[in-house]
Amino acid sequence: MPGQFASLSRLLDGVGRFIRLGQPPDAAAASTACDGCDLVRVASYNIHKAIGNDGTYDPARTIAVIAEIDADIIALQEADRRLGDRKGRLNLATLEKETGLTLVPVAARPMSHGWHGNALFYRRGTVLRAERIHLPHAEPRGAVLAEFDIGGRHLRVVAAHLGLLSRTRRLQMERLRSHLEAREPMPTLLCGDFNEWRPGRTNSPLERLSPLFQTSNAVPSFPSRRPVFPLDRIFGWPDGLVADFAVHDSPVARRASDHLPVKAVIDLKSAGRLFGETSILPPRRQSDTSGGEILDGEADRLEHRYIGR
Repeated sequence: MPGQFASLSRLLDGVGRFIRLGQPPDAAAASTACDGCDLVRVASYNIHKAIGNDGTYDPARTIAVIAEIDADIIALQEADRRLGDRKGRLNLATLEKETGLTLVPVAARPMSHGWHGNALFYRRGTVLRAERIHLPHAEPRGAVLAEFDIGGRHLRVVAAHLGLLSRTRRLQMERLRSHLEAREPMPTLLCGDFNEWRPGRTNSPLERLSPLFQTSNAVPSFPSRRPVFPLDRIFGWPDGLVADFAVHDSPVARRASDHLPVKAVIDLKSAGRLFGETSILPPRRQSDTSGGEILDGEADRLEHRYIGR
């Protein structure tokens, strides 16, 4: 299996080069690229507001790390300023030029990249739906959701940055699970900084995601200079959706943020088979009582209530 995953990554490297260069491959390469059309590279990265371990705000360095990852879909945490105008911390035009990634429009404020610092970017497929999810909190937190059509196959991605308090994380994970249970079933990724460093314990807040998500995969991603804690994760439903899960470790990544990025390969063709065969379909509810989509006016009201006071 490790050899198979390595082959998937190599194939994606070739497909990614064609996407970035915008040049048609030769006939043999075109056949290989077509074989990789169902493979999607996803990633999650807490960029620490583009402030590195040296205390320097350097968005170009952050973009360089994102370019190294070479993801088709990436979730960023701490992508906006925490207070004030919540301005995004990256130059979107430069990011798109260097990586081909486009921002999913979920921001509640015109200068923000995302919602409570959570932002999603993509370079393949079409966004069918995007929304913001309000999470219970002792401090302002939220999540963002996007549903993609990639070559006729659907994929839902939820990105979150959970709280520092264990009790709050339990409530937030329960909210995320119930929110997804209310949606039409489709292959789903849940990714982000979960601030949970003890995934093996019996009362871990991660258990609130069961049985929808299997939470066993973990790699140390924090602190970036010497990773010890597996705070950053990518979970998939159905079980088996996420393959080749790993941390992205490079010299520039160790300097650019206090977190290392994590990444995974998704095979959408296999996802369709897993989805059809799974016996654990989340029950679809008639009404969503989980917090649901937050409209702009409500988002502003919540932010003023919890941050602006």
